[in-house]
Amino acid sequence: MAIVVLFTILSQLGGIAWLTALAFRRRLLAFLIFYAGLSMAAVWAAPYFGRIALSCGGRGPLQVQSWVYCALNRNYVTPELAELLQDTAAVMNQTFPGTVTQVLDANFPVLPGFPLLPHLSHDDGNKADLAFYYADAEGYAPGVTRSPLGYFAFEQGPTGCPGNKLTLRWDLDFLQPLWRDLKLDAGRTRHLLQILAADKRTGKIFLEPHLQDRLKVRSSNLRFQGCRAARHDDHIHLQL
Repeated sequence: MAIVVLFTILSQLGGIAWLTALAFRRRLLAFLIFYAGLSMAAVWAAPYFGRIALSCGGRGPLQVQSWVYCALNRNYVTPELAELLQDTAAVMNQTFPGTVTQVLDANFPVLPGFPLLPHLSHDDGNKADLAFYYADAEGYAPGVTRSPLGYFAFEQGPTGCPGNKLTLRWDLDFLQPLWRDLKLDAGRTRHLLQILAADKRTGKIFLEPHLQDRLKVRSSNLRFQGCRAARHDDHIHLQL
């Protein structure tokens, strides 16, 4: 049962695939076959739940940051959010030619209200996380993030949040020395935030206050997510 729960938390469809595979002797092979089949079927079923899959094989200005998000069915959004993401990436590429805007966790394909853990609100297709833009010693590094999945490489800064174990606000200090030696591309990241904040389709953008100050970006829909939610100085949360 623990495996079913884990696979369901990670990919929504993995628990069903594992339960089905239990009826077969070659359990792992059966699981992979059923999981692949369910994932392909989800692409067809998702529009009935108001969602579509962001392309995982794209080479344009908008890309899913890692194949992991696609393999775990975490790359689904509403058509409206997909359009906002595509339009924003296109503007970024026009302003800064060669810029790649990367999507991290989005939503699962089916069942409104089904949680995409560890996120607190990615359950309706209207939310997606975006990676920061980074630069190395030679300048902007397209399609590159400090950490393998784009999360948990924090831009350190002051916070008013107290230390509290009953929170998702993990510091993960032991991981920080492992990440690539890249710097936040402030110009591109600032411009991305300005584009999103000015778009009428945008509802909320979550970003740590110290980064709002550092990037000198202010907007009524640019907000602090609160002290019990995950830190947002490693990525940008966007919702309609």
